[in-house]
Order: sequence, then structure tokens, then C-alpha cells
Amino acid sequence: MANLTSKELSGLEDQIGQEQTLVKKYQAMATMCNDAQIKQCLSDCANKHQQHYNSLITFLQ
Repeated sequence: MANLTSKELSGLEDQIGQEQTLVKKYQAMATMCNDAQIKQCLSDCANKHQQHYNSLITFLQ
């Protein structure tokens, strides 16, 4: 794990939680959507935030 201050760690944990929430919300919206283009856009957003989440997790290793 990187040498993070408690403030940095807290901020990182908050951001990880926010990214996780965005992934779930975009996935849920994509599932409910009937329009193929909008569904794809929402899925792309979910994937983008999943990548952000994965990147942030590396700071905890």
C-alpha cells in the first residue's frame, strides 16, 4: 500500500465509493432502457466509471 496520509486515504475511500455508486446506477439505468443508443451510452458510462474504480483501487495495494 502506498504511504497515504489519513486525509488522503479518507478521500480515496470516498471517491472509490462514489465511483462504485456510479457504476451501479449506470448499469441499472442501462438495464431499464429500451432505446439501443441510450442503452449503449449508459453502458459505456458504467464501464468508464468501472475503470476509474479499478484505477483507484490500485492505490490501496
